[in-house]
Amino acid sequence: MIGTVTSIKPLLALAAPLACALLIPVFRNRPNVREGCTLGAALIQCGIILSMAPIILENKIVLTPLITITKGIDIGFRVDAFGLVFAITSSFLWILVAIYAIGYMRALEEHGQTRFYFFFALAILCAVGIAMSKNLVTFYLFYEALTFSTYWLVAHNEDEAAFKGAKKYLTYLLFSGWFLFAAVVMTYGLTGTTSFTPGGIRTLGTASGQTLKVLFLLFVLGSMKAAFLPFHGWLPAAMVAPTPVSALLHAVAVVKAGVFGFVRIVCYVFGMDLFQALGLGLVLGVIAAFTMLMGSFFAIGQDNLKKRLAYSTVSQLSYILLGIALLSPYGIKGAMIHIPFHAFMKITLFLCAGAILVITGKKKISQLAGIGKTMPITMTSFAIGAAGMCGIPPVAGFISKWFLCLGTIQAGSLIFLGVILVSSLLDVLYFLPIVKTAFFKKAIPESSANLNKPVVEINRSVQDINGRVRCLGLETGKGLYFFMILPLAVTALFSILFWFFPNTFYILDLVTLATHNLFY
Repeated sequence: MIGTVTSIKPLLALAAPLACALLIPVFRNRPNVREGCTLGAALIQCGIILSMAPIILENKIVLTPLITITKGIDIGFRVDAFGLVFAITSSFLWILVAIYAIGYMRALEEHGQTRFYFFFALAILCAVGIAMSKNLVTFYLFYEALTFSTYWLVAHNEDEAAFKGAKKYLTYLLFSGWFLFAAVVMTYGLTGTTSFTPGGIRTLGTASGQTLKVLFLLFVLGSMKAAFLPFHGWLPAAMVAPTPVSALLHAVAVVKAGVFGFVRIVCYVFGMDLFQALGLGLVLGVIAAFTMLMGSFFAIGQDNLKKRLAYSTVSQLSYILLGIALLSPYGIKGAMIHIPFHAFMKITLFLCAGAILVITGKKKISQLAGIGKTMPITMTSFAIGAAGMCGIPPVAGFISKWFLCLGTIQAGSLIFLGVILVSSLLDVLYFLPIVKTAFFKKAIPESSANLNKPVVEINRSVQDINGRVRCLGLETGKGLYFFMILPLAVTALFSILFWFFPNTFYILDLVTLATHNLFY
């Protein structure tokens, strides 16, 4: 039986990034203190969240009631095993991205750094708030706040391309938000509650099948943050943002919030039995399978490294949707565990792309010939993340894909097993050329590669640019580069560590407990 513990810890976990966001403008003229606040808040938040794990593993839920609006509608926090997995992932990766951003933003002499750190802290607050939401009302508030807090991160460069990408980003997600609001209202109207309940809200089953299918459609349209086709266009458009923001969108916050919400909706609002009875598992499975394959095909055609990674995310997120659609214990376990494992692997890839951009000025895959010799740590880390995406051991992606494959067999859906295998093969087709180009192709002469060309139109001397090129073999020839190389190496190592020790950060135990409470 699941117990409950009332605690202020969820509120404290959100207070850390909020306090950080308030302090950042105060120290805008003291960048070392400003970044110190960010790193300190990230460490404190992660520590608070991890401290809840022993309580949750005793099969208890941590509750923090806040405001009761009316019967069945309240704002508060409920930390269960599944929510804690997302919260741990977001908070720990914030630490590493905070370190990375110091090197990235300063090396490029980016403008608006205070604004960047301010909205980054708010985005993390919203992501963790989503993870710990007690019900659909609380979830909705943080879900929409996440959209607004990330707008200026996407538009950071403040040029025509940035505002165009940010406008598309905002249009998609605000449009989606109206459908999510309608779904929340409809759920309350049908059940008198919006609380997340393992196995689903029991009274929802009393509604007619047609009504419930309309409700599901509203939730689907309200979940565009999950970037499934054909509502994925905002994600590649958002790649105009700085690399730390891209890492945030793909690994820590926005798209993860989308797929996390999908798990909540299927498993904690509808419930697996009702979802299966309505035949919605097959519908969701078809959407996921189509997105997995098409996302990979789109990725193959991209020469821009960040855009190829963006379409890879479109494909990889649908592994999570497919796992949910299977409605089997192994399938849902695979979906849940793919959230943190994908986060570590994908953030590795984006951090590597950013390091390449800052140090060499290269954005395209066709420009990476021989870079594996000049940036061995970065490209080895990239190869590790890419192998994990393809499901190749010993990287964590093998474990989540293994559970998903078992889930298809358990559900008797062998056609979806075939989709997973084909999609994994396509992953190899668009990741292998990058690694091959970096390590096995002869480097292009500097005069042809235009290595001395600045990344952005900022005031740098030719001497400084040449200095950057000469230190490529060291990767950390400038002190600032160390702040980028260290986090990407750490996330790559964790991607391997999870394969050998999947219970690092209690991940496997928490996912196993969450799955058990849903089915048994």
